[in-house]
Amino acid sequence: MTEIRNCESCKQDFQIYPEDFVFYGKMKVPAPMWCPKCRLQRRASWRNERALFPATCQKCQKKTISVYPPESGITIYCRPCWWSDSWDGLEYGVDFDPSRQFLEQVKNLLYRVPLPDLFGLYTTLENSEYTNMVGYLKNCYFLTMADWDENCCYGSNVFHCKDSYESLMLDGSELCYETINCRECYATFFSIDCTKCSQVLFSKNCIGCTDCIGCVNLRNKQHCIYNKQYSKDEYKNLAAKYHPLSRSAIKDLLEKTEKLWLSFPQPYMHERLVEDCTGDYIANSKNTRNSFMVQEMENAKYCMMVLPGKTTEAYDHLHYGIKAQLLYETLQVGNQASNIMACWFVITDVMNAAYSIWGIGVKDVFGTVGLKKKRFCILNKQYSEGDYYALREKIIAQMNSMPYRDSIGREYRFGDFFPSEFSPFSYQISTAHELFPLSDLAVGKEGFRSYSLGRLNPAVTVKVGAIQEFVGKALNSLSKEIFECEHKGSCNERCSTGFKMTISELAFYQQMGLPLPRLCPNCRHYQRLKKRNSLQLWERQCDCHGLLSRDGGYQNVAIHTHGQRSCDNEFETSYRPDSLDIVYCKECYQKEVV
Repeated sequence: MTEIRNCESCKQDFQIYPEDFVFYGKMKVPAPMWCPKCRLQRRASWRNERALFPATCQKCQKKTISVYPPESGITIYCRPCWWSDSWDGLEYGVDFDPSRQFLEQVKNLLYRVPLPDLFGLYTTLENSEYTNMVGYLKNCYFLTMADWDENCCYGSNVFHCKDSYESLMLDGSELCYETINCRECYATFFSIDCTKCSQVLFSKNCIGCTDCIGCVNLRNKQHCIYNKQYSKDEYKNLAAKYHPLSRSAIKDLLEKTEKLWLSFPQPYMHERLVEDCTGDYIANSKNTRNSFMVQEMENAKYCMMVLPGKTTEAYDHLHYGIKAQLLYETLQVGNQASNIMACWFVITDVMNAAYSIWGIGVKDVFGTVGLKKKRFCILNKQYSEGDYYALREKIIAQMNSMPYRDSIGREYRFGDFFPSEFSPFSYQISTAHELFPLSDLAVGKEGFRSYSLGRLNPAVTVKVGAIQEFVGKALNSLSKEIFECEHKGSCNERCSTGFKMTISELAFYQQMGLPLPRLCPNCRHYQRLKKRNSLQLWERQCDCHGLLSRDGGYQNVAIHTHGQRSCDNEFETSYRPDSLDIVYCKECYQKEVV
């Protein structure tokens, strides 16, 4: 039966359902005492995707860049040194001390064992050093969580793309700019939720469209402006006035199109080929609940950022996947991993791991850091099979009888992920801040790690008011300037106050007739995040009210199965209850656009 518990962290009630207890039984862990939101926030505080810092490899002394700030206290190796056979994580092994809390002992190991400077397959990168959580890139810059891209810059969650800039969730596309959740698009700018579109500007939720501007909910249309059909010649003449796109034109177009978008219904969920799923941005999945930005998942719950490759039987998993199974409270775990609990970045044929960090090909490990292809290890010390399991059970008993207490008194027992205050990352540079923004004051009060990163405050050479509109011909000289960010550090978006532009970036703006940006890359990224749906769910009823939407702002173009009465369908959606969007259930939405 369903059980209601009070969250150890936020003190709000949450529910644990019968199917949840079945999963916890498979994993041999107790049901959680933290609610799903607090569990996600805790894991996300251990993930730094976009903040990169200068560093020195503490083995070969080579200068490098790293996800770990100097203040973190992490021992950093460059990736060639870390992945080499020149060192062995067993060298750092220690005996378990039953008088001390186990999680504290794992923390001590974490800050002694070397970690690689960045995440990703560095051997598959060509001229793409300033990237993180990536593989198979060529000529890419400041790209994160991305694979198989060429000539792409300033994007997150970008896969199989070419010559695209400023993207969030872009797949299989080329020559795209300022897009969010688009796939298989070409020359698509300032658009959201579009698929298989070409030469499309300022549009939303369009599929198979070509040569359209400011449109919404169109299917296989051509030569449309603000959803009005034109002849080819009419469209060509009208579209000419939008090129090149000045800053004032972009502002006016965005204001007009976003107002238009609000006057049309949107589907309650972004999904493709799903069965019995809740959440948002889900594709090719089955029986996946309360999950976001996931593909090819089955029998999963509370998961996020999972890549294609069929991940099954997973709860509370953040980022990665790929032929993984039986995952619980995991972060960046995948590639045929199985039976993994409370681990951070254990990958590649990993089995039966708990409370382990940066493990490659390990099996039967508990509380280890930086091991490769080892088995039966605890705190980086190797045991016989029998001794390993005996000590493991002893430690689990100690974790439950002597739980770790963090700085604000929250308890962590067996089954809980690592405390946020152990994280090498300040909350402000973690994924948690993107999902759940907090003020600097609130960060410390809520038990997250916080240290002053300071402002870069680069020596600005071009004030924001003096940033020219278009590139012109002086690419080389412009690439040497430091431009002032329009926010000037006044936002909560990790503003760098000043920024540079690369030659390739300037050439793209020149080729596409785009104005130079006036915000730094961090602030530009946060503007895109604001336009993506929230990765949380709320209960809502379909806004279809018979012949009109519930607020009367939209008139249906088709007769729905419920006729002239209101649609009774209720659902969980990432559109907030107080949002101005017209949100339809799947059946009503398809009647309007298919």
